[in-house]
Amino acid sequence: MVNAGKKPMPKRNDRELAEMIKDLRVKLGLTQEQFAATVGVTWSTVSRWENGRSRPSPLAMGRITELLDQQSSESRKHQ
Repeated sequence: MVNAGKKPMPKRNDRELAEMIKDLRVKLGLTQEQFAATVGVTWSTVSRWENGRSRPSPLAMGRITELLDQQSSESRKHQ
């Protein structure tokens, strides 16, 4: 068994993460290529994230979290 000892992440969480990443990218007004450059990955990696075929590494997830925090701060400033 290839994944012996590893429990797969639930599919619902993968879809939610994929939607969150795409929503963030769209709110920032970035293409997949621009978002990828900001996070430090390739555009094809962003595509896989948005389609739920893979998940960001801890390092990439940290950068995405920073972008989410920045976007949230900007949203609060405009309220």
